[in-house]
Amino acid sequence: MRPAQRSRQETLALRRQLIGSSCKLFFANDPVKIVKAKGQYMYDENGRQYLDCINNVAHVGHCHPDIVKAAHEQNQLLNTNSRYLHDNLVDYAERLSKTLPAKLCVFYFLNSGSEANDLALRLARQYTKHEDVIVLDHAYHGHLTTLIDISPYKFRNLEGQKEWVHVAPVPDTYRGVYREDHEDSVTAYANEVENIIEQAHRRGRKIAAFFVESLPSVGGQIIPPAGYFQKAAEHVHKAGGVFIADEIQVGFGRVGKHFWAFQLQGEDFIPDIVTMGKPIGNGHPIACVATTKEIAEAFAATGVEYFNTFGGNPVSCAIGLAVLDVIEKEQLQAHALEVGNFLMKLLKEQKIKHPIIGDVRGSGLFIGVDLIKDQAERTPATAEAELLITRLKEEYILLSTDGPGRNVLKFKPPMCFSMEDAKFVVDTMDKLLTGRSQLPQREYGKRTPEPTENMHLFYLSRF
Repeated sequence: MRPAQRSRQETLALRRQLIGSSCKLFFANDPVKIVKAKGQYMYDENGRQYLDCINNVAHVGHCHPDIVKAAHEQNQLLNTNSRYLHDNLVDYAERLSKTLPAKLCVFYFLNSGSEANDLALRLARQYTKHEDVIVLDHAYHGHLTTLIDISPYKFRNLEGQKEWVHVAPVPDTYRGVYREDHEDSVTAYANEVENIIEQAHRRGRKIAAFFVESLPSVGGQIIPPAGYFQKAAEHVHKAGGVFIADEIQVGFGRVGKHFWAFQLQGEDFIPDIVTMGKPIGNGHPIACVATTKEIAEAFAATGVEYFNTFGGNPVSCAIGLAVLDVIEKEQLQAHALEVGNFLMKLLKEQKIKHPIIGDVRGSGLFIGVDLIKDQAERTPATAEAELLITRLKEEYILLSTDGPGRNVLKFKPPMCFSMEDAKFVVDTMDKLLTGRSQLPQREYGKRTPEPTENMHLFYLSRF
């Protein structure tokens, strides 16, 4: 029997005792104990409702009944590995293929984004017979050893950069090397990739892949300028490498205009390998790699079988199919575009009002709000960003920060996030940023918190 529900402090004490301290909590000084969730809302042990603005894993909404039903029904019939024939596996691959360019027609199923990215690296190296990888600065591609090695976000705090890893500047036109006033930032950033390739060749190195998040997330919710991928890919292909688009954070309609974020670059851009994870299973551990026949055949030519015990099992595929069904049935891609545009509009109005907001960028329900200390230098407002998300949590809104300066508010909510939710978040941010004594009250929660005594966050008129 399971023990009776513990208090938050008892759970925290046990976690500190039993779980590795490197496994961090949100709001470590005052963590939230979540016991259930539905849609875009999460609930603590006292029944208090929190608006979830950051959980892109619960893609179609926490505990969506159609997803729960699909898992339950298939679990009652069969769950086994992919060495047996089963319709769910091929049905799911066929459905995914219809969302992708025709040449991306071979699929491998796995359990996590890290597994998917590791396999993508293996595919690239086997196909090209090269070793080296180009990545973007501040990138994060997963927690396996090979992926830590290609994640500057991690390796700079560990053993450093390996000889076979090359780091290109993030194509960030707000605070990057080439900004919004540059005459041709697309070509300038792509030329950085070309320069890296030339330098590698001079050292006798050969490029296997350019490994890129379609929209860099940990790097600060970055929207690469359209055309950058095409020009960078041209240099990479000329060097005998392949282009890998990491869609683990941003795929499945989140960007609104398209099903896949790499499609924001234009119809003429097609990656050689695409990796998927996080939202693909709405919380169930699924991941996928899609690639071309040529790359898949080169991988098979080794004669070494690729087998993943749980990858592509009937339950996972049933869940994956249900996620696609819900996205289509509830028109969540169009919804992401509509609500995302509305949220961007509200946030840009706040940018005019509050000088601490330096930039608002995004597509669909992938949005970053870059907080700065000053307009001239665009110095990251790290402490202010941390204080703001802490105060938002006290108002039952869950938001977090990203970027190398930890100053970018990141919005990646479940796709059912509504216009009302968007307005409530922005109204609350506005009140906090202006230090007003009354906060907007939610009319849709199970419990609405009372205003706290000290509503003054910080005054920004001094900037």
